Amino acid sequence: MQIGLLGLGKMGANMARRLARGGVTVSVWNRSHEVAENLAQQEPNISAYADLARMAANLTAPRVIWLMLPAGAATEAALQQLIGLLFPGDIVVDGANAYYKDSQRHARELSLHGLHFMDAGVSGGVWGLANGYALMVGGDEQTVEQVAPFIKILAPGAATGWLHCGPVGSGHFVKMVHNGIEYGMMQALAEGLSLLKGKEEFAIDVAEVSEMWRHGSVVRSWLLDLTADFLRQDQMLDTIAPFVADSGEGRWTVLESVEQGVPAPVMTLALMMRFASQGKHEYTDKLLAMMRKGFGGHGVKGEL
Repeated sequence: MQIGLLGLGKMGANMARRLARGGVTVSVWNRSHEVAENLAQQEPNISAYADLARMAANLTAPRVIWLMLPAGAATEAALQQLIGLLFPGDIVVDGANAYYKDSQRHARELSLHGLHFMDAGVSGGVWGLANGYALMVGGDEQTVEQVAPFIKILAPGAATGWLHCGPVGSGHFVKMVHNGIEYGMMQALAEGLSLLKGKEEFAIDVAEVSEMWRHGSVVRSWLLDLTADFLRQDQMLDTIAPFVADSGEGRWTVLESVEQGVPAPVMTLALMMRFASQGKHEYTDKLLAMMRKGFGGHGVKGEL
């Protein structure tokens, strides 16, 4: 089996490794070719290419090209380039965190050139190499069937951890909602542990509580496992900046709830809290402080 994989970030590189160790001949390309070369030197079943045309030419038809590039400009540029390099019947899989409506558009554009498109939401992070990746895929039955041998190697098991969700776009849609749920779960754990830590009179050891919750509690989860692990090392977190980035999928999930008119307050508020951590609430807070001063004469911090 042969596959081409574009994009060797934290997810892409480990996916290439897992495929190679599963017996697949993997051709890789990365914007920084040095990264691709280093990976090829580490894994015997991986070959690095600096040129996409050479990669495409060396793959056996029907070719399968799997993209793990950032959504947006990088993916758009790669797809346009691939249109000129691939042939009718070849397959392109977008495994990045892309907006499902963009995936539907990409499928239409590639179909004009006889190319098949499949979207794959991928979850598993840095642990995917050892444990396998959860894969949520969208596409027509025949295309998914052709790509399934690769999916079964990437997934935790041949019959577990992956799902053909429906037509093109459905894979990225399911992954989008998955990430929205993830936002809410993370926010709830963080708020609860903060409340425990804030009750100083009880001197609660949040690392011990987290570890205890992992066994038998209804809130046990992989997120709790990860949280318990880092709290065991350091529960003060004094060196960590209070800044939480947000991916596009959290925003897209909230927008989808508005479009459908389906309430999603937990995920929405979790997204808003990430905005707040990024300093995007500072001017709002200044306005609130001045309003309190205006009607109640309350003091304002920083006022001379």
